[in-house]
Amino acid sequence: MEKTTIKWVETLTTIPSPTGNTYEIINYIKKYLETLGYETKVNHKGSLIVTVKGTNHEQHRFVTAHVDTLGAMVRGIKPDGRLKLDLVGGFKYNAIEGEYCQIQTTHGKTYSGTILMHQTSVHVYKDAGTAERNQENMEVRIDEKVRSKEETEKLGIQVGDFVSFDPRTEITKAGFIKSRHLDDKVSVAILLQLLTKLKKEQLSLPHTTHFFISNNEEIGYGGNSNINDKVVEYLAVDMGAMGDDQQTDEYSVSICVKDGSGPYHYELRKQLTELCEANQIPYQLDIYPYYGSDASAAMRAGADVKHALIGAGIDSSHAYERTHEESIVATEQLVEAYLFTKII
Repeated sequence: MEKTTIKWVETLTTIPSPTGNTYEIINYIKKYLETLGYETKVNHKGSLIVTVKGTNHEQHRFVTAHVDTLGAMVRGIKPDGRLKLDLVGGFKYNAIEGEYCQIQTTHGKTYSGTILMHQTSVHVYKDAGTAERNQENMEVRIDEKVRSKEETEKLGIQVGDFVSFDPRTEITKAGFIKSRHLDDKVSVAILLQLLTKLKKEQLSLPHTTHFFISNNEEIGYGGNSNINDKVVEYLAVDMGAMGDDQQTDEYSVSICVKDGSGPYHYELRKQLTELCEANQIPYQLDIYPYYGSDASAAMRAGADVKHALIGAGIDSSHAYERTHEESIVATEQLVEAYLFTKII
């Protein structure tokens, strides 16, 4: 039975992939695409590239989604055997308080744990509710019988081991998807679904298109390399940010006009809005003030392309996120409509 896009989201969120340790999920996607008959390439940084030859081989497109997520590393082992953390990606400690996690050792062993304040117990600590959520106060309680640094070290845990957060993925009857790491596994799911459709229905794209599954976006340099000289347009499919003063919602596709890196390409943005209007795809235009994308990274690296950013609306980004299937559908419809248009 073929996966739906929502089922792809569910599958991808269950595979740990914090930035810096994305080998398992990249290999999973690589093997799947090869079963469809695609030729794949993994670059030196670990990103996955699939090139689909189109009718026009002189003007190319480059489409990205990133599979890396927020996570952490072991910063140190405390005298009582618990772990200090160092964050990977742009988020705050309060966003992971109380979360279940996995510690993956260099030698391939995995241990479960919980991320907690050291001063969690209100029966012991007067400042349980007021102490700052920071590196000094937050720790990992390992689900093993350890009471000292030496006992934890005997498990094989050491500084630099990756810590991934339990996604707790849930699909509700009302059509909501609640999970960590919807940023940006929703977009990866959309690209996988479209690549599947291209093969199953033997569809031909008007332009040769490079699909790039990025693995370093959360730290600022995903999607900034391996851009063919013939690439004219660059589309980053990522998340739309929701909050005060934002237009983005969970029921439409968000088209970014500007983020922390500056404005996106005006003409390409207008083309995307026209596609939405022509195909009755619900959309919102928005500015993401504290945000950067794969397309931002490509521009900083000197790519001479028209760049754009779209995505499903994600509530509570970089925490326990949520979106609705309507937003995912709208985003997928826009990506598909865009892929089958000709470069102007």
